[in-house]
Parts: sequence; structure tokens; C-alpha cells
Amino acid sequence: MLKLIGWLIMLLVIIVVILILVYRVPDRSVEELKVRWAQSPSEFLEIAGMQVHLRDEGPRDHRLPIVLLHGTSASLHTWNGWVNTLKSERRVIRFDMPGFGLTGPSPKNNYTIENYSRIVVAVLDRLKIDKSVLAGNSLGGNVALTTALLYPERVERLVLIDSSGYAFQPKSIPIGFRIASIPVLNQLMQKVLPRSIVKSSIENVYGDPSLVTSELVDRYFDLTTRAGNRQALTERLNQMRPGKYAHRLSELKLPTLILWGDRDNLIPPELGERFHQDINDSQLVRFDQLGHVPQEEDPTKTVNALKNFLAQPIREETQ
Repeated sequence: MLKLIGWLIMLLVIIVVILILVYRVPDRSVEELKVRWAQSPSEFLEIAGMQVHLRDEGPRDHRLPIVLLHGTSASLHTWNGWVNTLKSERRVIRFDMPGFGLTGPSPKNNYTIENYSRIVVAVLDRLKIDKSVLAGNSLGGNVALTTALLYPERVERLVLIDSSGYAFQPKSIPIGFRIASIPVLNQLMQKVLPRSIVKSSIENVYGDPSLVTSELVDRYFDLTTRAGNRQALTERLNQMRPGKYAHRLSELKLPTLILWGDRDNLIPPELGERFHQDINDSQLVRFDQLGHVPQEEDPTKTVNALKNFLAQPIREETQ
């Protein structure tokens, strides 16, 4: 028996060595990645000890800017389609949150939901923005609603897109997230990253996986290899407790739009209904063909829902 265990350990070591030799992907510097992923109008602002990658577009004098927050392992680029439509009329701000994109890891290794909200407020302060429309997808939605709860004076309208915020049971988890949650394997991921894993993870969150292009995979793959991001993903998954502020959602007193893809296999569509029930002044729009990142999968249809929402006057009792 001991001999068999010894052979199995040896086989495992050989497999690991082969994986490292074949699929080894070292960390890449921001300077290297900027060439493709930080073209104009990208800028980097010193905020909370980080160089935050940010884009600020549209008329700067608009009273109520729209601030867009991406999800786990995504980046500000997930909003390209929305911004292309909105920036002719509205000021639109988006940035890579700590641990992701070109911003990279938190210098204090802090990936709590409260710290993400503090970073949002720090960005608003740096840009001298008093109030905004705060919109977020997945993790970004949780950050948006937590910011609205902890700093209600800074948010005039809220948009939640396939948002986390409740404890939930996924129907399917992207393989990249699963690996990042498993001890030993997540350490191996710091050195090894088959492109096929990234591609499979994106396809997992799309309602129509055929829409996943090579350029899209390039973006997610490249930005995952930004120095420190792979370790940050593991820390983010370890540190954030699901549903921490779910019991306070009824406190939200602002117009809220909830967008949800019915083919979301990560966060069940039933939770969109639950947000709608728990947030008093809310509207729910569902998209039967879309998945977990509907703003990226079909920017035209989803941004039209946003524009309709923004065109509605705020009821007096919510002001």
C-alpha cells in the first residue's frame, strides 16, 4: 500500500512538472500590458496607495455622472459597449477595481466589501463628484449596493446587473473560480494558466458561448496575468462573506434598476426577483437570452433599459 501511495505521489509530481513546463505563464508588468489595454482615454490615478486604471468620458459638466463597476476577474473594458452609447450625452466613469485589470492588487491585501466601497468613494472624491448613478455587475453590483447603504449621500440612483449580495448556490461555477478556491491548486495557478481555462470560464458566464471571441479571451487572459492579480483573486474569494448586507436592503431609499440574464448559471435569476422584492423603489428587467454579464453580451439591449430608467423622474418620496 505504501508503495502504491509513493507511486501516486511521484505521478502527481510528474504531472505538475509537465503542467508548469507546458502552461507556465509568468506575471506581466503593467507597462507591458498598457500597450494594448490602456490606450486613450485611459489614465492612472494615485488612490489609496494604488495606481488606479480609470477612464472618464463624456461631458464633464453633466450634473450626475454614471459610475460603472465591473465583476470578479473582469475589468473596465466590460463596459465598452455601454460607454460607446452613453458618452455622447452623459459623463461616464469606469475603473479597474483592486485585484483586477491594470489596477492590480490591494497594497494592504484588503478585499472586503467595505474596502471596495471605500475605494469607490475615494474615486468620487478624487474626481470631485458629489453624487452619481452607481451601476455594477456581479461583484460590482454588491459593491454598488453596499456603497449606497454605507454612503447614501453619494448615490442618487442604483443599477444592479446580475448582482451578488445574497448567499446563493450557483448552478455552475467557472473553472477559473473553482481552481482559485482550492488550496494547492490555487498556488499552482500562480504559475500555470492554460488559455483554455480562461476561455471556458468566459463561456460559462455567457448565455450564448458562441459570442466569446478570441479578442475577448485575449483580454481576460492578459489582464489575469497582471502581476499580483492571480493571488488577489484567491484572496478576494476568501475574504468576502456572501450576503453580509442582505438584511439591510430594505433601507435603500433610491430608484434602483435591476437587470438580469435568465441564462445566468452563476447567480440564479431568482435572486433578481428577490432584489426587486427587498428594494422598495426598484424595477426589474430580465433578458431571456443573456447570461451573467448581459452588458457585455448584448450592450445595445441592456443599455437601452438603462436609458429608459434614467429618463424617468425621481419620485418625491425617494428624494
